[in-house]
Amino acid sequence: MAEAEIEVASEGANKINCSKCGAELRYKPGTTELLCDYCGTANAIEESDASIDEQDLATFLKTEETAPKETVETIECTSCGAINPFDETNVAKECIFCGGHLMVKDAAKIEQIKPQALIPFQIDQREAIKRYKEWLNSLWFAPDDLKKMQNLPNKLKGVYMPFWTFDAQTYSEYTGQRGITRVVTERYSSNGETKTRTRTETDWYPAAGSVDHFFDDELVLANTAVPSEITMKLKPWNLDKLVPFEHDYLRGFLVESYNVSLSEGHTISRKRMEMAIRSLVRSDIGGDQQRIHSLNTDWSDETFKHVLLPIYISAYKFKGKTYRFLINGQTGEVQGKRPYSAWKIALLILAILAVVAIIVLLTQ
Repeated sequence: MAEAEIEVASEGANKINCSKCGAELRYKPGTTELLCDYCGTANAIEESDASIDEQDLATFLKTEETAPKETVETIECTSCGAINPFDETNVAKECIFCGGHLMVKDAAKIEQIKPQALIPFQIDQREAIKRYKEWLNSLWFAPDDLKKMQNLPNKLKGVYMPFWTFDAQTYSEYTGQRGITRVVTERYSSNGETKTRTRTETDWYPAAGSVDHFFDDELVLANTAVPSEITMKLKPWNLDKLVPFEHDYLRGFLVESYNVSLSEGHTISRKRMEMAIRSLVRSDIGGDQQRIHSLNTDWSDETFKHVLLPIYISAYKFKGKTYRFLINGQTGEVQGKRPYSAWKIALLILAILAVVAIIVLLTQ
C-alpha cells in the first residue's frame, strides 16, 4: 500500500492526503484503512497500543476543571438548537439533526473532555441507505413524501455521537413484604339454588434481605440533539469492539460534541440503576406480589468512560415538524419516529366499513 502524506490545514487540524492523487483520504467502514475515493489508494491505520481504562468517577468530578480538555468548534442551529460539529463544508448548509440552515457566524469554540475510545463505523453509507430504504418501505400509512426520501442519500450523515458509560458495584439492603395470592371459593344462595363463586385474596408476609449487583457500561447518550428514547433503541452495541480514540477513524465522518455533562450523565445512570435494583429486590422477595418498605444502597467502584459510537442520521420535515431517523453504524439497526398519512388511514377505515356492510347485507 502507498504511503500517505500529512498536510497540516490552516486551522491546525491534521488532514491526510493521498500520496498518488492528492485527494483527502477517508476511513473505510469495517476496516482499519484510510481509502482514497478517487484512485483507490489504501493506507493502514496504525494499531494503537493504548489501553481503554475506566476512570474513577469521584476523583474526576473533583478535578474536572483541571482535567485535560480539547478545543472543538461547533455551530448552533437556530432552528432546533442542536450543536453541530463545525466544518467549512457545513457553512450555509443544513443542520444534520433538523435540516435547518447553518451559518458560519454562529460558530463557537468550546472546551470538552477528550473521548477515550470509539467504535469505528462498520457499515458504509451504501449499506446504511439500503437498510434505510428497507425500513421506509416497511412503514404502514407513511406519506408518499416520506417514501421519496430513500432517493436522497445526501440526507443521510455518518456521525460519531458522544456517550458516557458508567460502572458501579452496588450492595442493597431492603425490608418489605411478600404477597402470596390464593383463590377462595365460597357458596351463596340465589333464587333458592346454592351456587359457588371464587375470589382472590393476598396473604402478606414480612421479607428482608440484600442484593448485590455490578453494573457494567451503563450507556448514557451525552447529547440532546437526537431523542434519547430513539437512540437507546439502537442497542445492543458490542462495546467489546471499542478501540482507543484515533483521529483516523473520524476522517470522512462528523463528530458531535456532548452537551450532557459528566455529572448530569451520572445522575441519569443512577436513576436507571436504581430502577434495576428495585427489580432485583422484587425478584429476591419472590411471591406473587411484592412491597418494598425500605431500600438502602451502598455504591462503590464507580467509574466512567467517554466514548463515541457510530450513527447514521437523517432528518425529515413534514408539515413543519421534524422527524429523525437513526441507523446503528455498527449493526445496521434502524429506529425513528415517523408521520402518518391521514388519507391512507381514512381509506383503510372506509374499506373496512365497506367490507362490514357487505357482510351484513349477505347475512340478512
